[in-house]
Amino acid sequence: MTMQTAVMDAQRSGFLSGYLDSLAMVERLHRLLLDVIKDEFERLGILDINAVQALLLFNIGENEVTAGELKTRGYYQGSNVSYNLKKLVETGHMHHQRCEIDRRSVRVRLTQKGSAMRNTLAALFTRHAEGLEARGVLGADALDTLNMSLRRMERYWTDQIRYIY
Repeated sequence: MTMQTAVMDAQRSGFLSGYLDSLAMVERLHRLLLDVIKDEFERLGILDINAVQALLLFNIGENEVTAGELKTRGYYQGSNVSYNLKKLVETGHMHHQRCEIDRRSVRVRLTQKGSAMRNTLAALFTRHAEGLEARGVLGADALDTLNMSLRRMERYWTDQIRYIY
């Protein structure tokens, strides 16, 4: 093995290690976000929905969507989104209605209760953003760089999925 090959192997190994660290961090951050939301809900006495359902409300926002649209946007897995939408309708956070054109499809939107829950989550995220900035944890430039890197990774993974089929 030449010195150049050894250096390239070490660089690849270092990159792989960094990539695996990034994957683990993304997974941990997602679980931690769910825990942060759960803790906020417990503090406020909100017991009728879970953190995943709250994020679903947050991501739907003022839109009227189908479960299929949520899946194709990449936010949620198939069975999970259907289950969580059903639960949100049962708890009064979501309104559902059969689509006039395609009777198999159901359109959902937030109720007043769902909008209030979304606002609760928005307030939490606003406090976090202000805290991150005020404490110097992340500035606007660092956040832009982070988001740009994550979008490139998302695009790469999406392309990998498309090329499989």
